[in-house]
Amino acid sequence: MKKYNRVIALLAATSMSASLMAGCGNTATPATESTDSAQQTETATTQSSDTTAAETTAAETTESEGASLVGVEPDTRLASEAYSELWDVDSYQTESSDLYNKVLGEYYEEYQKALEAETLSERYALEAIAEAKLLESGVFIPLSTRGGNYAVSRMAPGSVTKVLWGNDDERWHNAIVTTEFITSEDHLALKEMLNELRGTGTYQTEAKKYLEEKGYTIKDSYNYPSTSDPVTWDVLATSRQADSRILIQLYDGLMEYDVENVQQPALAESYEVSDDGLTYTFKIREGVKWVDSQGREVADLTADDFVAGMQHMMDAMGGLEYLVQGVIVGADAYINGETTDFSTVGVKAVDDYTLEYTLEQETPYFTTMLSYGVFAPLSRSYYEGQGGQFGQGASAGQYGTDADHIAYCGPFLVTSFTEKNSIVFKANPSYWNKDNQNIKTLTYVYEDGTDVTKSYNDAIAGTVDGVALNTSTIETAKADGNFDKFQYTVDTDATTFNGFLNINRKAYANFNDASVGVSAKTVYEGQRTSIAMQNQAFRLAVCASLDRASYNAQTTGEDLKLNSLRNSYVPGNFVTLPEDVTVDINGTATTFKAGTYNGEITQAQLDADGVQIKAWDAETLSSDGFDGWYNPDYAKESLATAIEELAAQGVEVSAENPIQIDLPYFSGSEIYTNRANAFKQSLESTLDKNVVINLVACESADDWYYAAYYPEYGYEFNCDMCDVSGWGPDYGDPQTYLDTMLPDYAGYMVKSIGIF
Repeated sequence: MKKYNRVIALLAATSMSASLMAGCGNTATPATESTDSAQQTETATTQSSDTTAAETTAAETTESEGASLVGVEPDTRLASEAYSELWDVDSYQTESSDLYNKVLGEYYEEYQKALEAETLSERYALEAIAEAKLLESGVFIPLSTRGGNYAVSRMAPGSVTKVLWGNDDERWHNAIVTTEFITSEDHLALKEMLNELRGTGTYQTEAKKYLEEKGYTIKDSYNYPSTSDPVTWDVLATSRQADSRILIQLYDGLMEYDVENVQQPALAESYEVSDDGLTYTFKIREGVKWVDSQGREVADLTADDFVAGMQHMMDAMGGLEYLVQGVIVGADAYINGETTDFSTVGVKAVDDYTLEYTLEQETPYFTTMLSYGVFAPLSRSYYEGQGGQFGQGASAGQYGTDADHIAYCGPFLVTSFTEKNSIVFKANPSYWNKDNQNIKTLTYVYEDGTDVTKSYNDAIAGTVDGVALNTSTIETAKADGNFDKFQYTVDTDATTFNGFLNINRKAYANFNDASVGVSAKTVYEGQRTSIAMQNQAFRLAVCASLDRASYNAQTTGEDLKLNSLRNSYVPGNFVTLPEDVTVDINGTATTFKAGTYNGEITQAQLDADGVQIKAWDAETLSSDGFDGWYNPDYAKESLATAIEELAAQGVEVSAENPIQIDLPYFSGSEIYTNRANAFKQSLESTLDKNVVINLVACESADDWYYAAYYPEYGYEFNCDMCDVSGWGPDYGDPQTYLDTMLPDYAGYMVKSIGIF
């Protein structure tokens, strides 16, 4: 699962994948502006989250009821001070399960039907129906995707793959970078060339020729604006894109997508699939060397290194393991501790250069999974030499603690790392494909996002090679003549950033530092908010009250405020039906023709349920580029329903006694401060001050991330709403998104709503 604790790097240039989440997976909203990654890539009884202090219990089992404040005396202590009394660790799992069943039970039921589908078309259709139920729950509102903004760059379009899943869209070693900014005219011409040559294998050669004929000088270095440092250097122990976008430069996968979106041999020269589709056999490339950070050879790469990598990934439990559960034979039993014998898992080294994966069932998207870090190799001998052990709970020793304690088999070595300053990569002299490597020096330049003009000034100076333009730098670029000459609009991608609603808040200060992100709410006010958040009508009222276009304009500018808006979790054009299929929608057999997009089916279910969300536009065949959620009339109607239902639980909601929602934001950034204020203004005015947004200032990007991006468990999320993270797909099936909202710690993003 791509752990995208979403930090979108608004600083990144056209080809810069901006996000703090892993590979694809969990991504964090960057502490700057969004960049062009594509150019590169119930019914259950429950308590309120604060019931311990008030000793309240759930009254009923309907969505509109649950925890109650009837007869409860207000507790005027600050919630942050009474934190340890507000919940009970032993009951947290049960409470989470009850709330999940109440809030997401219908989604889960529909999703399980999809997993049991007999055909691929039926699976896609049922997944789309399940997504409709997820959107209807109101536990999050889709906000935006990456891209859709203005940018200037020295990197040519088509320098990395635009395939929608995996990490390959952040591999920079074959980027085409010039010493000068590429003009708007030439940028457009290159994009047209890419579309014409896609699949021929000739684009890179022709693009270089075009640029040289136009007088550009192609260089072998690339400077990338980065908003975060890695938390770990072990790619198999993290699902954060903030880590994987750095570590992806240091190893190769079995197969990799080229710039024309064609999957090519990398560490595997070829592969075969058995007639029943259950066994994939890869021929591993011979002569590939593992080296240390000094470039010294430490081992030969063999098939066993992929076995070691898979076991270490499952042992580390870093958030990737769920990807192979139910896919690779024996993976689920090993991960769940039902067996400690890894030989029962379906990944085998038949000999030194033959690798075999055995699957539980035919999985058409299996090869699309190979582009993500979960299938990265690990030098067994080097890992053990660093004190690393195998087996769940076993120590990794020194492995992955820094760039000097990992082995490399990719295009780059890390030669310098200065925290919150820079990471310098140099070409690996032992790289198996070094003769076809364009970039010899790669530098990640740290930008903390507090100065909204710094990244643009750095791009002009050549400190970085591209930058997304924000509301301030658009005007600067127009004034200095660079806008008309060099600007282009960044393509959007498959990453979806969400605003999550915390239905079970436990933390009222950051889990790593109780002096940061402190809520001003009392225990009683916190209880009221939690009970309201457990009401579906209330959640939908909140979601429908956000003017997302105005919110987005604070980052992209007024002209492009709609471009990157997304209205679904799974992009509406992510997959199409291979054949006609008939499925049940609210008791009516409904047939969808071959070629139908998943978004059309999701919309059909939303319409059948009478939920006023437009997640799909039939004319543009897209879920992007319009605001299908902002609906003041629907927001007021939903709030009226919620007020009536909450009154029965002893929760009065009025302008005199509003529900208070804490929203942490990066106060060190002008852009994010403006965005937070747009959020506050929109919700409060639409809901007639019956809901009040408390903006909780986080002075640094890290403080913001620790509130709602870095937490590993729902009880650590210090917010009532958060807009700091999202998700990007790990492989080419909608399951890669929908799995993130599964219960019992299986779904990575479900923690963002305060459970598990």
